[in-house]
Amino acid sequence: MILGKKKKKKFRVEDNETLDACLSRIQKEGYRPIRRIEKPIFQENKKGIEPVGREIIFEAISTEMDK
Repeated sequence: MILGKKKKKKFRVEDNETLDACLSRIQKEGYRPIRRIEKPIFQENKKGIEPVGREIIFEAISTEMDK
């Protein structure tokens, strides 16, 4: 068995990064996105808990698996 890169990898959309930029980064590293996960980010304040943002994560598989 040849040891290469991982078959699956998670990519987080960084702050001030567009989705297109993240997808380009995934492709440059030799992966193909298979799932998009959005997680809400909450903050507690005097009024209660409020959503303040979201975290977007792409699950990707190696393009070498397609061959």
